[in-house]
Amino acid sequence: MSAADAARNRSGVDGRRSRASAATWISWTALALMTTSSVASLRPAPTMAVYGLACVFLYVLPALVFLLPTSLVSAELASGWEGGVYNWVARGISRPAGFLAVWCQFAMTIFYYPSLLGYVASTLAYVFDPALASSGLWTAAVIMVAYWAGVWISSRGTKGVAGLASGGLVAGTLIPGALLVVLGIVFLAKGNAPAAPMTAGDLLPPWAGLASLVLIVNNFLSYSGMEMNAVHVSSLRTPAKEFPRAMFLAMGLVLLIFVLPALAISWVVPAEQLSLTAGVMQAFDSVFAQFGGQWLTPVIGVLLVTASLGGMLTWLAGPSKGLLLIARQEGYLPPFLQRLNKHGVPRNILVAQGAVTTLIALLYAFVPDVSSAYWIFSVITTQVYLIMYLLMFVAAVRLRRIAPDHPRGYRAPMLTALCGVGCAASLAALLVGFVPPSQFGAGSVGTYVVIVVGGAFGLGLLVPYLFYQCRKPSWKQPHREETTP
Repeated sequence: MSAADAARNRSGVDGRRSRASAATWISWTALALMTTSSVASLRPAPTMAVYGLACVFLYVLPALVFLLPTSLVSAELASGWEGGVYNWVARGISRPAGFLAVWCQFAMTIFYYPSLLGYVASTLAYVFDPALASSGLWTAAVIMVAYWAGVWISSRGTKGVAGLASGGLVAGTLIPGALLVVLGIVFLAKGNAPAAPMTAGDLLPPWAGLASLVLIVNNFLSYSGMEMNAVHVSSLRTPAKEFPRAMFLAMGLVLLIFVLPALAISWVVPAEQLSLTAGVMQAFDSVFAQFGGQWLTPVIGVLLVTASLGGMLTWLAGPSKGLLLIARQEGYLPPFLQRLNKHGVPRNILVAQGAVTTLIALLYAFVPDVSSAYWIFSVITTQVYLIMYLLMFVAAVRLRRIAPDHPRGYRAPMLTALCGVGCAASLAALLVGFVPPSQFGAGSVGTYVVIVVGGAFGLGLLVPYLFYQCRKPSWKQPHREETTP
């Protein structure tokens, strides 16, 4: 890079930061809370509650080797290059790799929605009949109805969805989570023995082969999404000092939200009776039974469902819009999938995504164990998303080497080491995800492996490869504005 180019780039960044200073600066505590709200959730709590006190270790480990590298590396990329993960990977590796990265960011939602709505179905069952939580037909029906209702709402450009999601964080995550922990403590204070042992010897999970630790893979997905909040790094007064503070505070808050409810569930519900999808409601129902307040269980169920559906609506069209922008600029998708409706929503992409989601939902009706289906789809979601993170870490190292003088609002310390740790952790999680966890019987191993391999490599690698090979120059429509009714 020439001195003149560097000066122009620096002036551009200075100009952006001067415009930001004219507006309202974001405090590092506010950024920490924003990050916490986008990452923390009660949904994975039952998954780790089966480990009892060992869930602390199983949450802290991925936080150190994945959450921290992801946060700091994405902060540097976001402060130096606009355009999100596509631009980072396209500049650091290649445009096809950038398309693969943004595709994986989109494709993971195809499996994310069935797993999220599977949790919604089991939670909603406690509002009507708890026995429905183990019904595959009920789960499949809720997934299809909720998803297509979300597509209809999103395609009409409904406003206020973001407000619904923000309110859902407080009403459906913070309040129920705090209530669960408080009642769990009261449960123990009344002299009840915890369902899981809570001695120092239980801090580490028992080793019974590689399969006994496979559930840790799900925690990588629990911590994913930090790269989206890194775009706010340029709005901090002193990014080099304040962003690490925000990330460490957010990591502490996220750990508390993840760990404490998981522990509370393990106190009340024995591991062998715990459903991976309905564990939160099981815990509430059991705790309320101790105080004669089981009538509150449906109320909590409605709050949890509201939070999950609000989050689904917020993110439903987001990844598809990012994919649409790149598809129009580079011609990676056929024109049919590039069309917008009159509200500016890529409805055809959502419909195509919904067709696949419907097929996945139907699997719930044919898989005998709903918890098994929920876990399989959660693993596929993680596998596809981890491909994007591997590309991001590689791109960050290359950009530091090929553009060392490019202005960045924040420079991650020991970037190469952070990326090395992040890559190693992501690759390990990717590989271990193909090993069935100890909760699955021998008869389900073959089905598990086929679905996970087919889902991760088929949707995550084969489909974008086919789109790339079939692309045509006429598919490039960067300035197209036509809409469909």
